Amino acid sequence: MLLSPGFLIDGEFRITKEVDSFHFSVLSLCYVYRLWRFFLGLQARANPKNMGWQRVKVCEIFTSIQGESTYMGLPCTFVRLAGCNLRCVYCDTQYSFDNGIEMPLDDIVSHVKLVGVNLVEITGGEPLLQGSDTLALIRTLLDEGFEVLVETNGTLCVKDIDRRAVIILDVKTPGSWMSNKADLSNFDHLKRTDEIKFVICDRSDYDWAKDMVARFGLREKAKLLFSPALGMLPPRQLAKWIVEDRLEVRLNVQIHKYIFGPDERGV
Repeated sequence: MLLSPGFLIDGEFRITKEVDSFHFSVLSLCYVYRLWRFFLGLQARANPKNMGWQRVKVCEIFTSIQGESTYMGLPCTFVRLAGCNLRCVYCDTQYSFDNGIEMPLDDIVSHVKLVGVNLVEITGGEPLLQGSDTLALIRTLLDEGFEVLVETNGTLCVKDIDRRAVIILDVKTPGSWMSNKADLSNFDHLKRTDEIKFVICDRSDYDWAKDMVARFGLREKAKLLFSPALGMLPPRQLAKWIVEDRLEVRLNVQIHKYIFGPDERGV
């Protein structure tokens, strides 16, 4: 008889006539099985190269053109993890809040290898919500030779992200209704190769972001991106303000929205 792990069956069963004298409690077998799985897990955790026990909840994996950041225009494989701790008014990935499947890290890495694109972005939702498993995925992709971008909403600490990865830190403006959630200590954990993004909804957001850049000396900490919120602020208007103020930031337009349309998924 074959037992399915995780299911309990009342009563007892008898193994064939050859071992007729042995009676096994189904409940006892389940306990033995669980103990076996527990010790296997301990062994796996003791070996950092064994990712079979580690999983993350994945919303989607797709390959497209990188539509934002200083990597704009390059082919990129996106690993979008499920779950988010914010509800920004302009969010374009609400489907990632709950939808997803648990995937072993080694399956994700194998898929990315099969695609064959060197640039990989870990995004969400909010990828850091999945803690050490997300960090392990980032580290493994880097060890495999991929260039890794990590886009995060700035509410969770980034200090434990592998230093080889490029962090794209999204600083929420008041127009998002989420600016009070930001962990501003993250600025101290950034490298010059990292990027800080402000999504600008209106003139008030622009002035707020400009003040943040000056107050925290962000020009010396990372590359700066000012992005117009799609459908809320015309890119032409934001470009005008940046030029008028001689502000040393990069205008960051979501080119994938213009190429594929604002509602297309998997691009």
